[in-house]
Amino acid sequence: MRHDDHRPDQHDDGRRPGRPARPHRRPAGPTRGARPAPARPDRGGGGPHGRPPLSSAAARQALRREVPSTLALLTGHDDFTAMRGYATFAFDDHPGYLRHAHGLLRSLTARGTHVGVVRFDPHAYTAWCAETGRPADDPDTRTRYVADVASGGAVVPYEGQPVADLVDQVALATARHATWSRAADVLARTGEADTCFDRACLALSRLFDAAGPGSHHLVCSVPLDDAPLVAVVHAERAADGTVDLVEADALTLCTLLAAGMATRTPGGLVLRTGDGTPEAPDHVRGWTLRDRWLHPLTEAQVFAAYCTDADTGDPVPPEPGVTYCAGTPLPPPRE
Repeated sequence: MRHDDHRPDQHDDGRRPGRPARPHRRPAGPTRGARPAPARPDRGGGGPHGRPPLSSAAARQALRREVPSTLALLTGHDDFTAMRGYATFAFDDHPGYLRHAHGLLRSLTARGTHVGVVRFDPHAYTAWCAETGRPADDPDTRTRYVADVASGGAVVPYEGQPVADLVDQVALATARHATWSRAADVLARTGEADTCFDRACLALSRLFDAAGPGSHHLVCSVPLDDAPLVAVVHAERAADGTVDLVEADALTLCTLLAAGMATRTPGGLVLRTGDGTPEAPDHVRGWTLRDRWLHPLTEAQVFAAYCTDADTGDPVPPEPGVTYCAGTPLPPPRE
């Protein structure tokens, strides 16, 4: 299930990507009175800069290196089992399928082809086939579906990572994209998207300032339309105040937090700081979301939230070596 029309700007797993390039301006016309540059003499070879012309085969190969590809991967065993119901699906076991997929990825990159990987969702595929009227048990239909998924899904670049790591990265990127998409839809309907997103970004910045240097792991949970959504950010803050994080994670967390602010939905954020070692033990702090801002929890509230089973409500033993602390007050924005 491969598609050769992947958009490189859809990569969703890079750390601290640069800003989008500004659009190119149209070249200015020649200055009045300027003389056209004389044509360069042909130095032989028939091509620009004196290069010999390419043969048809060489030209196709050169262009092929500039056409990216997308592989839609069945990351989970359940997804793979669902696809086995199609006669045109040629694989019998999931580990073997993953080995073949990894071999294809290696061969494509060895030829200089840039490859991205996206999750293939059999249930979404079935719904898409019903909606478009295309036959589901058809490789051409799967290819067309991959093209649609790749244009708006979470694509992870293949950079030679082991297949197990790649599967984890695709699953993480898919979950992150789903959370961001749901939160962004809710936020857009409120009419307060810009204001609340700015507030969420400010809250995250002030939280890092309060946390200080170290390794920080943040988990934000906000139920939107009765669907609990969770966003996770891991960050390293240096002594000079710079923060290293995955910007796609931060974008998702800020969008979720902004949606909670805009809808006045109660939520929570937990910050775990430390390396889990005797030299750098973990400290856990917490905040609650209300009145469009993060308000600190007490030590007892943090302990209760962290040491209670979310599904059953039963108490959970505290982790050894972990200190539960009250959240730090975060200065709210000026209204």
